[in-house]
Amino acid sequence: MTDTSSSNSESRIPVARRTVLVAGGATAAALAVGGAASAGALNGTRQDTAAAAVCTLTREMTEGPYYLDGQYVRSDISEGKPGVPLKLTLTVVDDDTCAPLRGALVELWHADALGEYSGFVGKNGHSEPDNGTFLRGGVLTNSAGVAVITSVYPGWYVGRCIHIHVKVHTGVTLTSDGHFTGGREIHTGQLFFSETVTTRVAAISPYSTNRVTRTTLARDSIYDGGGAASGLLTLSALGSSPSAGYAGALTLGVETS
Repeated sequence: MTDTSSSNSESRIPVARRTVLVAGGATAAALAVGGAASAGALNGTRQDTAAAAVCTLTREMTEGPYYLDGQYVRSDISEGKPGVPLKLTLTVVDDDTCAPLRGALVELWHADALGEYSGFVGKNGHSEPDNGTFLRGGVLTNSAGVAVITSVYPGWYVGRCIHIHVKVHTGVTLTSDGHFTGGREIHTGQLFFSETVTTRVAAISPYSTNRVTRTTLARDSIYDGGGAASGLLTLSALGSSPSAGYAGALTLGVETS
């Protein structure tokens, strides 16, 4: 399996599982974490509480060929890589009940500004140091099901739009050297970015030095146009210019059973 549409072999994983009501980003997070409690206080019944919560089963997508096992558990995965700052707030909830998942490991990995993955540098035609760990890692969700991870805005490579890979694991064991082992993988997906924001970022160095033709979100072979349910982040600016960075938010609805 390759991660380029030139061979067209990174295909979507069919998902035939039930989808609940859809809400994206901060709206879904607020409802999933706080909305149920408020509804319960107003309506006084467990049934009404569940009905008030809104969440969705986030679609699963291919892992791709660039995954590496047992990465660091850490809140900042940037490792000093140049790029536009990116702060991600990902809320993990049970898609049946909208209850937040505490202690789940949210793991991310993505390409740098030049489209290179750590451990696979050179696949996009650039030569740079490769330690096998930059732009990889994850954190455990807090009691509200929230994982906050700092990175840089991803770059692009042949045949794919800008994206971040994500996995959710439960029951992992943290090791003394800061990695994780074991557990159960309950979600594999990808996070996607607004084309409007990406166009602004792509004009900034070092992204502007990436000479590979960029595939847009609309022409990507993996993203299916499903919005938040398919991993499209809600983005907000961290400052007055694109170089100041962006905050990205999404609620991941996962099956826990």
